Amino acid sequence: MAIDGKVMRGTIPTGDTKGVHLLAAYLPAEGLVLMQVEGGEKAAELTVAPRLLEVLDLRQKIVRGDALFTQRALSVQILEAGGDYVWTVKENQSELRSDIQEVFDPAPTAAGWSQTPRDLRSAQTFNSGHGRLERHTLTASSFLNDYSDWPGIAQVFKLERQVLVQRTGEVRTQTVYGVTSLTSTEAAPDRLLTLMRDYWGIENGLHYRRDKTLSEDAARISDRKQAQVTAILNNLVIALVKQQGFDNLAAARRFYNGQLIAALRIVLSAPFPL
Repeated sequence: MAIDGKVMRGTIPTGDTKGVHLLAAYLPAEGLVLMQVEGGEKAAELTVAPRLLEVLDLRQKIVRGDALFTQRALSVQILEAGGDYVWTVKENQSELRSDIQEVFDPAPTAAGWSQTPRDLRSAQTFNSGHGRLERHTLTASSFLNDYSDWPGIAQVFKLERQVLVQRTGEVRTQTVYGVTSLTSTEAAPDRLLTLMRDYWGIENGLHYRRDKTLSEDAARISDRKQAQVTAILNNLVIALVKQQGFDNLAAARRFYNGQLIAALRIVLSAPFPL
């Protein structure tokens, strides 16, 4: 389960900078939004996130979110509800980030001293497409379990992304640190890498499809309730075509534009004569 927010840009009044901001709980594999609530703006997502999660069954669920949600109270809420979390860690949790960075990039030791052994485990993936070669390397460790008081900490990880732009030869690198309540038995590095890549899929799988393919941002909507209904309908469209085996929403729209009976069958779950 991924949690992330999105602004409906078509609801931003002229001369203003704020529109309807919705925080969603999304299942990337199923293309399904379980719940969404209005958050007011990006900074308010932390206020509404507990309310979003408390109405969902988190048992045996893995909640993933960006660094904004890396909070003690939210971690405790998920654990007490029977779930697990995977968070990225940035400067909003500076002490935790520093501790994680020290695990993977320890400071030099004085002469005659050696580093404390660390249980480092790694996995890599390679991808190509759109003129780019990408390598993702995730290294995980349980070293902090006996030192950190972060709620439910079971592993920390370092994720390195390297992208080669084939046309120009430019190499881009990025390093992301993270923490999870999943043990090394429950989530080896290759699974953690998959979980992180699935989380990033909320941008292409949900937000981009609503923004571009369904033209949500281009729709001018002044009424906040109407905006939320529009978002709900768009979420439903994405989930329905995903269940029909379509990975490309634009292709699904073209198909159902010429197959209205087939579209009605999906919506109403009842057979219609051809």
